[in-house]
Amino acid sequence: MSHSPDSARWRPQTRLVHAGQRRSPHGETSEALYLTSGYVYDSAQAAEARFRGEAQGYVYSRYANPTLTMVEERLAALEGAESCRMTASGMAAVAASLLAPLKSGDHIVAADALFGSTLFILEEICKGFGVEVTLVRAPDTAAWGRAMRPNTKIVFFETPTNPTLEVVDIAAVAALGHEVGAQVIVDNVFSTPLLQSPLQHGADIVVYSTTKHIDGQGRCLGGAILGPSEYITGPLHDYLKHTGPALSPFNAWVALKGLETLALRVRAHVANARALAGFVGESRKIARVFYPGRPDHPQFETAGRQMGDGGPLVAFELKGGKAAAFRFLNALELVLISNNLGDAKSLVTHPATTTHQRLEPDLRAALGITGGLVRLSAGIEDLEDLKADLAQALEAV
Repeated sequence: MSHSPDSARWRPQTRLVHAGQRRSPHGETSEALYLTSGYVYDSAQAAEARFRGEAQGYVYSRYANPTLTMVEERLAALEGAESCRMTASGMAAVAASLLAPLKSGDHIVAADALFGSTLFILEEICKGFGVEVTLVRAPDTAAWGRAMRPNTKIVFFETPTNPTLEVVDIAAVAALGHEVGAQVIVDNVFSTPLLQSPLQHGADIVVYSTTKHIDGQGRCLGGAILGPSEYITGPLHDYLKHTGPALSPFNAWVALKGLETLALRVRAHVANARALAGFVGESRKIARVFYPGRPDHPQFETAGRQMGDGGPLVAFELKGGKAAAFRFLNALELVLISNNLGDAKSLVTHPATTTHQRLEPDLRAALGITGGLVRLSAGIEDLEDLKADLAQALEAV
């Protein structure tokens, strides 16, 4: 089996195409898809040695699989991480990253602006296991510092946040977490690995839903966790091995092929999002636009420093609340109503009644998730067609 050359000398777009390549003796151009659950051994002694970790090789696809290995090595090369593990979904990655190293009596500090399922893990599962959780305002660095305790083991946040695109200063919060010996975990989905590298800003672990931009075409679920080898091959490996949230080889292969075009698609996503943020901001029917690349964004300078661009999503609030938002959504013809994001197709959702509907009304209000708020994941369609669709939908409000 041949392997790709050392990818450290390559630039990101080249790594996305070639890193982690493992060719079989057949010499295939496209990566092979290994649809197998188990593996055979030349002898009983060989099986014993492999189970003991004394010989290299695969044992069971719940633990590892050649197709998954290729995706993991490619993502690690792109992220600049020592190691990577794939999971069956983005939420499986979030759950594993949180639960693998924790024990009863530990403490987590997390942002209050989180995806609803992540909040459920923190407030229901973690607390049910005797883990204390403190939520703080995501962009308030001083609040992060006040929340740290001697028993704080994990610091967790998304940046930009879902759905109002608040930006957390990764370096500042990571420094505060490290002062008490905590691991800093960043959900980097909204930025993609091409716009933001949390590890370079002090984070310890990065998680992704590969369902989003990495697949990027609405086909397959998947997740990824990246970080130091000691963590990935230690507590995380044991957690994944024994609880079994394994990614299917087929979904891994789809993600692997998605990575080849990730750089091209992200450029198009960001260009459209940036332009649409400006376009809707000119409408008298819009109360506010949320986009980290706009000078009126509260964390504009932080976003410029650690993201380099505004990202592929934009949110905006329509005057007139939920009724106006629903009229707008229902009038769209090209942009599709969906709670997913990161797709080649432009997708829009109403967070207050979908992704964040389980939040208490007071918390939704504090996070800016009003009845008039919509979140737009910019696709790669022609910009003028997207503008025309948004314009005619705004006319319906």
